[in-house]
Amino acid sequence: MPAGDILDEGEHLEVAERNLRIVEALLFASTEPLSPADVAAYLGEGADVDELLSILAERYADRGVNLVRRGEKWAFRTAEDLGFLLRREETESRALSRAALETLSIIAYHQPATRAEVEEVRGVATGKGTLDLLMEAGWVRMRGRRRTPGRPVTYGTTEAFLDHFGLESLADLPGLEELKGAGLLSNRLPPSMQIPLPFDGALRDDEDPLDPEDLAETLEREEES
Repeated sequence: MPAGDILDEGEHLEVAERNLRIVEALLFASTEPLSPADVAAYLGEGADVDELLSILAERYADRGVNLVRRGEKWAFRTAEDLGFLLRREETESRALSRAALETLSIIAYHQPATRAEVEEVRGVATGKGTLDLLMEAGWVRMRGRRRTPGRPVTYGTTEAFLDHFGLESLADLPGLEELKGAGLLSNRLPPSMQIPLPFDGALRDDEDPLDPEDLAETLEREEES
């Protein structure tokens, strides 16, 4: 190999290692999962962020912390087999009620779902406070409005939901039978309720974008959280 090629290869490896260190530092310093676009802003032009993330994930695969994917974002999290070492008593300011757990489960598996559709599955009315609690927790968001009379708001889960429950995507959700066995869903489920495919968050054909007042409410919630 010509001397010039050897130097070029060495320089390339040096830049790649430097970029890996930058990505590693960014992810460690961030309190929230980061997207490739978030990371790319700190790297030189032409850096392959997806490749860097994959390399870093492989390097951390057998360590006490792993680099994991949460939706379209990445974060360092304690290795699953060591989670028991870090268990401690945690006090939640507002524990989720059974109604909130059921509502969250139904939205996760049936999104986009309206309040009326959630009530149809549960068989009982769902108070506005239940949805407010889930949105304040950052696990549920308003997606859009259904193209039906009254244009009801549709709800879906967030990337914070995936991160909290240790899921890479909605396809990693437990089976419906597991949820029913845990008492989170009743046995009266509509035939259309199935385990979802990975969800990209885009509006579907039967949804319109949120109204301006809906967006203002969403922004207000984000500022308060």
